[in-house]
Amino acid sequence: MAENLFIPGGNKEEKYQSLLPQLEALLDSEAGFIANAANFSAALHLTFRHLWTGFYMVKDDELVLGPFQGPIACTRIGYGKGVCGTAWKEGRTITVHDVNEFPGHIACSSLSRSEIVVPVFRCGVHENASEAEIIAVLDIDSASVGTFDETDKKFLEKICSLLA
Repeated sequence: MAENLFIPGGNKEEKYQSLLPQLEALLDSEAGFIANAANFSAALHLTFRHLWTGFYMVKDDELVLGPFQGPIACTRIGYGKGVCGTAWKEGRTITVHDVNEFPGHIACSSLSRSEIVVPVFRCGVHENASEAEIIAVLDIDSASVGTFDETDKKFLEKICSLLA
């Protein structure tokens, strides 16, 4: 794959549809999770220009900061804590319209206003989260309230299933 992404103008769905095959092409030349997570973070961040885009990886009973793009971040998040820890615990994508309304939100940046967190399962997407091992979560923060919706959820879950 080329060093540059081609992302046309257009709506959110069109951007995701353009980005998805390019991310798949990245996987053709690299099997390592860290390398792919780093490139996926960069690609998503450059495409959508969100405040923060990155991964937290499961290590024992914590999420540990992994590859990301954006300002300095919290390095460790406990199981069930904040949006990331809750998505890990519940094994599902969590979309937060306004982070100030999420009980226990961890404010790594005071600029964050909305957030989406998507679990990364060891072998892709699983219908029964209790039987699947979560190896990481993708966390994306926006400086605007209400940024994320069902379109983001659908495409980000597809993207995360590529990584496993």
